Amino acid sequence: MSTKDFIEKDYYKVLGVPKDATEAEIKKAYRKLAREFHPDANKGNAKAEERFKEISEANDVLGDPKKRKEYDEARALFGNGGFRPGPGAGGGSFNFDLGDLFGGGAQGGGSFGGGLGDVFGGLFNRGGTGTARTQPRRGQDIESEVTLSFTEAIEGATVPLRMSSQQPCKACSGTGDKNGTPRVCPTCVGTGQVARGSGGGFSLTDPCPDCKGRGLIAENPCEVCKGSGRAKSSRTMQVRIPAGVSDGQRIRLRGKGAPGERGGPAGDLYVVVHVAAHPVFGRKGDNLTVTVPVTFAEAALGGEVRVPTLGGPPVTLKLPPGTPNGRTMRARGKGAVRKDGTRGDLLVTVEVSVPKDLSGKARDALEAYREATAGEDPRAELFEAAKGA
Repeated sequence: MSTKDFIEKDYYKVLGVPKDATEAEIKKAYRKLAREFHPDANKGNAKAEERFKEISEANDVLGDPKKRKEYDEARALFGNGGFRPGPGAGGGSFNFDLGDLFGGGAQGGGSFGGGLGDVFGGLFNRGGTGTARTQPRRGQDIESEVTLSFTEAIEGATVPLRMSSQQPCKACSGTGDKNGTPRVCPTCVGTGQVARGSGGGFSLTDPCPDCKGRGLIAENPCEVCKGSGRAKSSRTMQVRIPAGVSDGQRIRLRGKGAPGERGGPAGDLYVVVHVAAHPVFGRKGDNLTVTVPVTFAEAALGGEVRVPTLGGPPVTLKLPPGTPNGRTMRARGKGAVRKDGTRGDLLVTVEVSVPKDLSGKARDALEAYREATAGEDPRAELFEAAKGA
């Protein structure tokens, strides 16, 4: 990303969020757009692929609190690529020390340090006579999606992921020249950047228009990468998904993205996890849930009930006499895996099962029970409460 892009691109507009959006709002907007424009869902659509890159770039900045703060400061400091004078600044001159502004010492004449200087390393040239330093370029972040079964999400799984990214062209070893002998760009003298004056005794830098920021020009452009030195490459990775992940969780794998340039570090890989539903179990945070049917006799008289667990032997829970329908009991340590390696609980909800068909003996027993409890009205308190309300 060039300095000009960093200053002039409106990442808030790219994600469709206001400038005071919360981290959760930014995350939600990014996920929605990423799914809509993901290359896997828009195969062969170049515009969707370009839009996905813009969305990822915007999220890389706004999704990181530190980068977002630096971006906001840069946008406030610069306008349309030019420097905004503060109150009291007249004409085109500036009455303050750039060393103070960016945290660097004014006397040493060194590079700026701290604050915005970390973002704009190599951006400013003191006195307008220096040349911009060639900076290593970090590789692009990559995002992928994976769908796990309910059990895999709870226990963890290793899954293959096929990813496409820009890699150094194998045909020319990343040089861009089919003979492997590119020449240094005479315009930027190999730096990949050119300075443009902006007044005030300093200059801004842009990617060199002749070499596109590479610092090299291919005399005999590679037929595969057309002289860019980069080619689209696909690779399959075995990725370990940790135990206990939840649906929609975004996992960051550092250094597993696209490789960097000029010795820069590789980008990161972000994996969005989707979890399939289970026919028996549900989930609430670190706890698993299950609904267990019981008979009327078990609920009224009490008893022991066997309950299934996920991937383990059943457990036996003791029902106290008079257990009401919908009561939830807890089987400790039978839930999802937490980050510290411990497990949550299994929450067992009792559901009284009403039989559809009764044998003659069962019907006689229930008729006898009804006669024995004829004087009891379970709805009496309900009507009393309704009167008093």
